[in-house]
Amino acid sequence: MTTSPNPINDPKIEAALARLHAQAERQVWRQLLHYLPQLPRLISGRGLYWEASKADFMRDKFIAISPPQGHLLYLLARALNAKSIVEFGTSFGVSTIYLAAAVRDNGGGKVIGTEMIPAKAERARQHLSEAGLSDFVEIREGNALDTLRDFGNPIDLLLNDGFPVYQLDVLKLLRPYIRQRGIVITDNAALFKEQMRPYIEYLRNPANGFCSTMFALNEGTEVAVKVGA
Repeated sequence: MTTSPNPINDPKIEAALARLHAQAERQVWRQLLHYLPQLPRLISGRGLYWEASKADFMRDKFIAISPPQGHLLYLLARALNAKSIVEFGTSFGVSTIYLAAAVRDNGGGKVIGTEMIPAKAERARQHLSEAGLSDFVEIREGNALDTLRDFGNPIDLLLNDGFPVYQLDVLKLLRPYIRQRGIVITDNAALFKEQMRPYIEYLRNPANGFCSTMFALNEGTEVAVKVGA
């Protein structure tokens, strides 16, 4: 567990996050064993490969961001004075708590979360209630390509953290709504290196209106800023 200070400075939120991060840490070994057959891919530098046929393995897994990533999310959202945030891949709501705290501290707004698994969405709502942040979040259940279609509102920040095979489609769907100087943050960019290559190439191609680079947080955190129309 990281010892870096939490910039949120809210005991109720800090207590909820500490408990949830600890639960997520206890699942790490099961996830490592799950991906053990792919060790040669990882050693070769190609990264892991997410298989849709094995998605059920993740039904009870946090797959959470790390505390330093959460601190970065909070600070970037505060710097943007973000009022409208979208999260693809809410899971149990750890990252959602960081984002909702920023929206609250910015004076109000909404985080729109997405989650395919109803049981996970319900757990996320419970965790947000525990942190006192329910009023700042709406979690939409179902396929994000359906629940986020015709989004309508400008987006200040997009956390694109769902399954790798869908990230590019989600980005293209939401790109028209991301405001100028809006930010897109993506986890696991180095872990699923080969599978996410088209997505990363899209973000780093100036023709698509973003400037982007990777930070060495967790398994590679790609941060992009929308600079084009």
